[in-house]
Amino acid sequence: MIKITTDSTCDLPGWLLERHNITVFPLGVVKAGKLYHDGIDIRTADISAYVDAGGELSTTNAVNAADYKDVFCRLAEKYDAVIHINIGSAFSCCCQNAKLAAESFPEIYVIDSENLTIGHGLMVLAAAEAAEEGKSVSEILNLVEDMIPRVETSFVLDRLDYMKKGGRCSAVTALGANLLKLHPCVEVIDGKMSVTKKYRGAITKVVADYVRERLRDRTDLDTSRVCMVDTCEGGELADIAREILQEDGRFQEIIETKAGCTIFCHSGPGTLGIILLRR
Repeated sequence: MIKITTDSTCDLPGWLLERHNITVFPLGVVKAGKLYHDGIDIRTADISAYVDAGGELSTTNAVNAADYKDVFCRLAEKYDAVIHINIGSAFSCCCQNAKLAAESFPEIYVIDSENLTIGHGLMVLAAAEAAEEGKSVSEILNLVEDMIPRVETSFVLDRLDYMKKGGRCSAVTALGANLLKLHPCVEVIDGKMSVTKKYRGAITKVVADYVRERLRDRTDLDTSRVCMVDTCEGGELADIAREILQEDGRFQEIIETKAGCTIFCHSGPGTLGIILLRR
């Protein structure tokens, strides 16, 4: 048997993790000087409430090599092989730590997804499905490696204060964007995040424009599934995106999920993303 493992940054919904028996390593989240574990003893609402009350932005910690090694050791005794798929190495040192931990186990393979959130999760899901179908280690590794350049992850931001607090944009940029009602569209390109467009107006209109533009005149899409992820407290933005995806009519499956604490710490509330797979 082949076991698939991943990091909490994959943001796959719990029901899919359970269905495919995927083991998740939680990243650390530091809030008010105390260490928590993403999705276990802290939720995005806890971070939001703390920041809104004037608290400092929570920070994130990579999974350390010792924690990876402990779990890898147990899994290696039970499974023929373990394939671990990490958040992109440009976003975290999780991949480096996992590779260090795996050096002692020839049957454990670590893949750098070069992606994040459900873009990373899409590869994890495909690997788990392939393992259930009886694919070999080499077939699964080749499958994921082939997906890496074809996964198209992007998202639009409602607020820039979290990125400002986290040092990812200046106070001047954030103030200007807020005054002009600008909402950046961020894409993962070659394993790194880049702002590729700025939308203007209410976030509801922005989300509708963004989703339609991601789909317009596309003839290169794998339509077996599409993913959407958000960090919203309510469901208004997800409803808008879902309706457009359903109206498009090409996708056999729409996977919806909420981003975990690691992603939330950097994007803040009101973020919505669409993840597509190119053929």
